[in-house]
Amino acid sequence: MSVKIRLSRHGKKNFAYFHIIVADSRAPRDGRFIERIGTYNPNTNPATIELASDKALDWLNKGAQPTDTCRRILSYKGVLLKKHLQEGIKKGALTEDAAQQKWEAWMQEKESKVQAKKSDLAQASRDVLKTRQEAETKAKEAKAAVIAQKKSEQALKEAEAKAAAVAEEAAAEEATEAAETPATPATETPAAS
Repeated sequence: MSVKIRLSRHGKKNFAYFHIIVADSRAPRDGRFIERIGTYNPNTNPATIELASDKALDWLNKGAQPTDTCRRILSYKGVLLKKHLQEGIKKGALTEDAAQQKWEAWMQEKESKVQAKKSDLAQASRDVLKTRQEAETKAKEAKAAVIAQKKSEQALKEAEAKAAAVAEEAAAEEATEAAETPATPATETPAAS
């Protein structure tokens, strides 16, 4: 019987997440398993990995073979490094303290890389948001300028219309005044004879 450390697919279409399981190699992918040792969600950036490192290390020491993807996950979480350091201690190539120092140095470096990636992603999203806001502000200002221009043109047309109406009223008033006032006939002065 060959025992594998592999992924079991869960979730929905186009949004899968995986359980990291220990199972018989003959068992179905999503079927019977021996033990669940973690989860892997590739939908987040960076991918979310929750792993019981001690259980994974125990199964590796018992002879379980990880699949390619699980090997990468175990390497990313440092389980394979820990196994390598334990083998070095067994062979006498390393002391327990030296192995522990190497492990802690590796973990600090890995944590700093993950934090740097998260901060870079956060900065990139802030930059995208800032450029989007600037573009929206420019578009809003352009629309406001067009609206202001249309309002000024409309106000100018209204002023011209009022001036024309006032001129027509003045002309009409003059015409009515001219019509109302009869022309005074010239009075003849009696001629002295």
